[in-house]
Amino acid sequence: MATGKIGVTTENIFPIIKKFLYSDHEIFLRELVSNAIDATQKLKTLSSFGEFKGELGEMNVRVTVDKEAGTLTVSDHGIGMDEEDVNKYINQIAFSGAEEFLAKYKDTANSIIGHFGLGFYSAFMVSKKVEIRSLSYKEGAKGVQWICDGSPEFEMNEIDKKERGTDIILYIDDDNKDFLEQARIDTLLKKYCRFLPVPVISGKEQEWKDGKYVDSDKDKVVNASEPLWTKKPTELTDEDYLKFYHELMPGNEDPMFWIHLNVDYPFTLTGILYFPKIRNNIDIQKNRIQLYCNQVYVTDQVEGVVPEFMTLMQGVIDSPDIPLNVSRSYLQADQQVKKISSYISKKVAEKLDRMFKDDRKSFEEKWDDIKVFIEYGMLTDEKFFESAKKFFLLKDVSGVYYTLDDYRKLVEAEQTDKDNTVIYLYATDPTAQFTYVKAAEDKGYNVLVMDGQLDPHIVGLLEQKIEKTRFVRVDSDIPERLIVKTDSKDAGLSPLQTDIMSTVVRSQIPEVDKAQFIVTFAALREDGAPATVTQNEFMRRMKEMAAMQPGGGFYGQMPDSYELIVNTEQPVVKKIIEEATSSLENEVTPIRAEIETLNNEISEARKKATDNKEQTPDLSDKENKVAELRKKEEDIVSAYAKEQPKVRQIIDLALLQSHLLSGESLNDFIKRSVSLL
Repeated sequence: MATGKIGVTTENIFPIIKKFLYSDHEIFLRELVSNAIDATQKLKTLSSFGEFKGELGEMNVRVTVDKEAGTLTVSDHGIGMDEEDVNKYINQIAFSGAEEFLAKYKDTANSIIGHFGLGFYSAFMVSKKVEIRSLSYKEGAKGVQWICDGSPEFEMNEIDKKERGTDIILYIDDDNKDFLEQARIDTLLKKYCRFLPVPVISGKEQEWKDGKYVDSDKDKVVNASEPLWTKKPTELTDEDYLKFYHELMPGNEDPMFWIHLNVDYPFTLTGILYFPKIRNNIDIQKNRIQLYCNQVYVTDQVEGVVPEFMTLMQGVIDSPDIPLNVSRSYLQADQQVKKISSYISKKVAEKLDRMFKDDRKSFEEKWDDIKVFIEYGMLTDEKFFESAKKFFLLKDVSGVYYTLDDYRKLVEAEQTDKDNTVIYLYATDPTAQFTYVKAAEDKGYNVLVMDGQLDPHIVGLLEQKIEKTRFVRVDSDIPERLIVKTDSKDAGLSPLQTDIMSTVVRSQIPEVDKAQFIVTFAALREDGAPATVTQNEFMRRMKEMAAMQPGGGFYGQMPDSYELIVNTEQPVVKKIIEEATSSLENEVTPIRAEIETLNNEISEARKKATDNKEQTPDLSDKENKVAELRKKEEDIVSAYAKEQPKVRQIIDLALLQSHLLSGESLNDFIKRSVSLL
């Protein structure tokens, strides 16, 4: 028996601390199985070079749980080790056998997984003792046993081992007894090892017998050693791709299409990315792409490898050229990763462009399902935007699709304003905004549908990118002012009429939750609506974008801003103005004259004090008097307005058109409508 101390090499890595080396204890199984795969692949490579002339025999990896003994064993029939190998590769931490082997057989040993020689030591995170029993492939080799309790001391013995290969026996510690459950081990193998290139056996296949499932005599192979992405696209059918997708994403509906990645220069990258149906809502679960390194599962946190918008996709990426830290658990950002990310983005853009050019009708049919994905890409990736603007589509309320260039040619003649800006009109809900859409169409305008979750952002982006372009929602103004081609016509009200009618209308607007209104007047068509509610474009956009942020931000806390526009040319409104002026003029005029006199006196006093550089005299009595007079005027006009049901009726009609009338106000409107009939 030999004893000794493990030599820790720190020339190229930080000191090894077994409990903190890995980000998650469960990956010890991945590391041990990966090492076993390496050993198996090495022997196959040596055999192909004629350096091993014996029988390969059964080339698999076996994981065995012995709950009674408290052990978990990972066994292989690979290259094995002798005493010299154990000293070199186990007792000297961080001297990687895979690295040395790759240097010698770099042109053929493509499936060697190990990088750092540290995977074995992950076993001590869950074990109170680890035992190695191994027999090298070398002729005349003797079996070797190595035992260590996690301290630097170990013991090594010569043993009688009949079969070539290595058994790693873990004596699981009391804190990790869950790793002695077969179901737990099978779950981990399914997660980390389901696509390894050598069969991995764990337990037995089960069969139904005597009313229950029991183990059969057949070994249970937990992995598919030739996953779809390792094959050539020409060898595969659509059915193959769909079957593989449903293995990855059980329960999901069929994807719309997919991209098979296969590149070997300037880096090695394979994989299959699927486009799921996203529709209008971004799925915040962005862990649907699995990253593999030579078929070993690494992570599903791939934001560093693929552009952010592509995290909405699903599938697998496999590359030995993505640099990982020592535990293979975290991506390290470097130029290689950026190149891979750019390549994937480029391939996705090329795929979409080819689909658009080859079959535009089919592309249009898929558009509503992939629109969010493409918009997300355009918003977050400048290069993708430049590619996507060729196949980005706009859809109008009639369901017709246009490219950006096609649409501009369609509308610029009719929808260019007096400042030579092309106005793109749009609706976010064509049904709810039907009246506004119809009014715009009656003026010869085309209206787009922009109802996606990212459309408030994409509208802003397109305004930045497309010169002399502005997007305007159809309910943000009256039809006559959506596209301003000439100076607007005066409303035709005197200052007194404007003040009276502002108070008349404002006093009759019902309470609308989280909303504020300003009242304006415009001389519109005689056959137009008596009043129209519009929503400020800028404020609405800010609130919509704020709604996508946690907490809503500044704009998210503000009330909705609406404008109630009264049509002074509409006959009913004309009559209301005439009657209000006639009824209120005699009462209001003296009050307004007194207010004007007091305001003039206040202004003169302040000006005189300023000119003479004196302290402004106390004007509070006059200011309070002005406030009292304004309140008196408002009370008189409001009392009058309350007795004019037609005023409230035209307001409620405008609110109803904008879906702002509900509850008691809606009930009052219905009762009033009946009485007016």
